[in-house]
Amino acid sequence: MKADNGQVILSSEGYSSKSNCENGIDSVRRNSSDDSKYDSKTSANGKFYFNLKASNAQIIGTSEMYESTASRDGGILSVKSNAPNATIEDTTH
Repeated sequence: MKADNGQVILSSEGYSSKSNCENGIDSVRRNSSDDSKYDSKTSANGKFYFNLKASNAQIIGTSEMYESTASRDGGILSVKSNAPNATIEDTTH
């Protein structure tokens, strides 16, 4: 998922089929507005990131690495506001 400025803020696993990918997108849209679905983390190198989880607790998206907790929290807010109506760009042709 990209922010308005084109920066990638959330990435998912690779999918083996288009239908699985579409299910993943739907899961991100459904879960992105729920604060309890976000896990704020700190990496081994001291950078900050978050995971978005589905209702079954499976990770459905991982953020980029941030330099501060404030930037990470801003990334969460961006996913919450952009994910429900994000444009899907299908490059599979």
